[in-house]
Amino acid sequence: MRSPIANRVDTIFIHVRNLEKSVHWYSKLLGIEVKNEIHGPIYTFDMGPGRSGITLDNHCFDEIYELKTSNQPLFTLSAVDINAAYQFVKELDAEIVTEIQTYPDLSDFTFKDPDGNILMICTCFS
Repeated sequence: MRSPIANRVDTIFIHVRNLEKSVHWYSKLLGIEVKNEIHGPIYTFDMGPGRSGITLDNHCFDEIYELKTSNQPLFTLSAVDINAAYQFVKELDAEIVTEIQTYPDLSDFTFKDPDGNILMICTCFS
């Protein structure tokens, strides 16, 4: 059976309350310069050729929208050095949800962005 849906993810939406504050926080987290003017309702970070973008959405035109965060990570970011990534995230004053956990083929930890969205950082050993 053929599907009319492409087998790729084009962008990951993260719902936020304050677009400007979130853009600057994610800019620091990702090490990506803010290049475009920040105005609602969305701002997208280009994650590189062939990779999904990250779009922050503040729903400023949706009067009845209520942000409800998940209690699970929305997605995983990669890091070469999990310990350096952990220290960096702590320096951003992010709330750590789970400490570094190490398994045979990877290490990871989870934390919250300023709106309470849970993210994961992972280092793979393979």
